[in-house]
Amino acid sequence: MLSIKELENWLWEAACKIRGPIDAPKYKDYILPLIFLKRLSDVFEDEINRLSESYGSKEMVEQLLSDDHNLVRFYLPLETRWEAIAKQTTGVGEYLTDAVRKIAKENPKLQSVIDIVDFNATAGGQRIISDEVLKDLINVLGKYRLGLNDVDPDILGRAYEYLLRKFAEGSGQSAGEFYTPSEVAVLMAYILDPKPGNQIYDPCCGSGGLLIKTFLRGKEKFGDNPSLEPLTFYGQEILHATFAMAKMNAFIHDMEAEIALGDTMNRPAFLTETGALQKFDLVTANPMWNQNFPQTVYENDRYNRFIFGFPPSSSADWGWVQHMFASLNDKGKMAVVLDTGAVSRGSGNAGSNRERDIRKQFVENDFVESVLLLPENLFYNTTAPGIIMVINKSKPEERKGKILLINASKLFQKGRPKNFLPDESINHIADIYLRWKEEEGISKMITNEEAARNDYNLSPSRYVAQNGEDDTLNLEDAVVQLKEAEEERQKADEKLKSILGEMGIWKK
Repeated sequence: MLSIKELENWLWEAACKIRGPIDAPKYKDYILPLIFLKRLSDVFEDEINRLSESYGSKEMVEQLLSDDHNLVRFYLPLETRWEAIAKQTTGVGEYLTDAVRKIAKENPKLQSVIDIVDFNATAGGQRIISDEVLKDLINVLGKYRLGLNDVDPDILGRAYEYLLRKFAEGSGQSAGEFYTPSEVAVLMAYILDPKPGNQIYDPCCGSGGLLIKTFLRGKEKFGDNPSLEPLTFYGQEILHATFAMAKMNAFIHDMEAEIALGDTMNRPAFLTETGALQKFDLVTANPMWNQNFPQTVYENDRYNRFIFGFPPSSSADWGWVQHMFASLNDKGKMAVVLDTGAVSRGSGNAGSNRERDIRKQFVENDFVESVLLLPENLFYNTTAPGIIMVINKSKPEERKGKILLINASKLFQKGRPKNFLPDESINHIADIYLRWKEEEGISKMITNEEAARNDYNLSPSRYVAQNGEDDTLNLEDAVVQLKEAEEERQKADEKLKSILGEMGIWKK
């Protein structure tokens, strides 16, 4: 079996083959579908060998498979298999593109997944990636088999994740659209602590990392015990290329997941027969922070999601939280990564503030179970620390009326280009949450009444200070609040003009 290090070095060697002609953020568009194709081809070959032991010969198996594709998980026509692809010396881009389209045609599950890349594409009249470079890439990827006995699906998945992280490092600001740091995803899986039979949902699943880490946590807890009901996974992603990555990632992990393409806020994909939102046991998510959504998203909602109030147009954080909350069943729990400002903005302000007012509703209804402050510089699209907020519709008796605040801002190790949470920190933080305990300098339990006295500021650093931490509003949060104030001012102006118009004092 290949080790994870061998796989990483090999895959990065492949990435370097297209480093010149292709920008780093686009490596994944070419390499990931090819790795996926190599895995499909090698596993298919393994299945042919297995079936030939039962049916006597490979020729007999090929004949049977041409008539009945259901004997294998995915059927690959002869000309689409890696052996045939590796022999091509001319017209490689065209051949590859035709091959992945034929595979998609034969396997409906792979449509809009393996066939989204045109390897023959041009820009400005020139090929984006030449046949020569493609041939080099195929030669490197052909070095090792990725069959059932050659590589563990979890190890291959980790190598896949390694490439995603490498792409994130090259993608800068756009990386957060598809990649949550692995250790944050692992921590969230520990916090959610899946039970047999749980249905788990991510409404903005990116490349599927949060769902996959929850799946792996389930495997770690239950193994492959056939007497236990399996976990089932659901995700939705708005970007087509990222949706395809999530599907490939799930297939590579041998994980059954239903991934939908589309805009969750405007067109949620998982609905009941009556058109209501489907309900799940667990929700895990890292939505893009402080997204700008028009008020019509909330005003025209058909799913009764925004019952605690409409967030400002300048930040959809509490819009996402309310969508996830509405997607939980009566016993459900969710863990969501948000900007730190989501738990503190508006607190202490005179007058109304929409985010603070929504937070107030969640606290007063006793749904907030924990808020966990992460270290700075973990994420690829920002140096801001971020928080994990845990919402529980059915708190255990000993947790009712209380919120556990965990300040993990110092529990990191320096890395390049990003900091990271080492395994001991992940285990330490998860232990504090799961055992629901206070620890000097790291965690503190507050009552809902104490949160109310602090005007619903749930920032852990306010209650668990470390080395003179500054709880001052940062620039990004100040901008969000300024935009909300401007939005409210415009509404007040419109209302005043309307009243004055009715009185005949104001004319448009």
